[in-house]
Amino acid sequence: MEESKLCQWSVVRSLLAILQWWAFNVTVIITNKWIFQKLDFKFPLTVSCVHFICSAVGAYLTIKVLKIKPLIQVSPEDRWRRIFPMSFVFCINIVLGNVSLRYIPVSFMQTIKSFTPATTVILQWLIWRKYFDWRIWASLVPIVGGILLSSVTELSFNMLGFTAALFGCLATSTKTILAESLLHGYKFDSINTVYYMAPFATMILSIPAMLLEGSGVIAWLQTHPSVFSSLIVVFCSGLLAFCLNFSIFYVIHSTTAVTFNVAGNLKVAVAVMVSWLIFRNPISALNAVGCAVTLVGCTFYGFVRHVLSQQPPGTPRTPRTPRNRIEVLPLVNGKIDDDKV
Repeated sequence: MEESKLCQWSVVRSLLAILQWWAFNVTVIITNKWIFQKLDFKFPLTVSCVHFICSAVGAYLTIKVLKIKPLIQVSPEDRWRRIFPMSFVFCINIVLGNVSLRYIPVSFMQTIKSFTPATTVILQWLIWRKYFDWRIWASLVPIVGGILLSSVTELSFNMLGFTAALFGCLATSTKTILAESLLHGYKFDSINTVYYMAPFATMILSIPAMLLEGSGVIAWLQTHPSVFSSLIVVFCSGLLAFCLNFSIFYVIHSTTAVTFNVAGNLKVAVAVMVSWLIFRNPISALNAVGCAVTLVGCTFYGFVRHVLSQQPPGTPRTPRTPRNRIEVLPLVNGKIDDDKV
């Protein structure tokens, strides 16, 4: 009886974790798009900087004041040698995501972000000379095919936004790979990751934001009809960005890797649907098919990774790959998410 109650509570907790993760994630995306499109605050570097500042303050309060999570101690040398390079890539990743939101619809941007598994595998194969099981490569085919179909049929296509989203996938993959290699020995959670990386990212981004967008922000403050309420929305987006990191931590510890993967793909579908209901950006039938194919491909990729991870040591592998150089799974955490800000 007790075991049955525990099982039911586990299911309820997992469902609640996924729902609150979806809520924060979709809200952050929609709020950012609203800032760029409806408030005419077309400054992605400044928005990213606000997010980093809010996340740094939030992480400090969570760890140092509220003591909800214990601080993971990192030596000063490791902070500069390991965490700073990651923060730089982390910063680029978030900025590119906001730049893409500035120029292309949420639906298209989310579809392109689903290309991240493919860029991760390709980067590790080209640069780190890792080899993968043929099923991993086969699972990438629908992802790439869906992206191509969505891109060709996108009615609101913008080359700058598309390029930013695509390079954002590369930045996400690089960040993930660096996390595996640079933070070896440190079992970071979402909040500790933000605690160490957000201050570095703020420092990296603040000067370019002031130089490139400072005059534009000042002009916006002087001419916008409702500055106070608009600034509240901008800073609320930073607060939501921090809450998103906290929700990622909660959902990771409440679900399995397979559930997390499927929920992540459904989250993209929810974001696409909500953004369409709010912004009414035109979506052709073939574009919707391309998005669906991409999401199915991402789910299949997650399933293949799960199957390969369950294989016992010594399981025969594909004869086409040198036995001493094969890497069955991509060098990424099965539960990592690229939506942190």
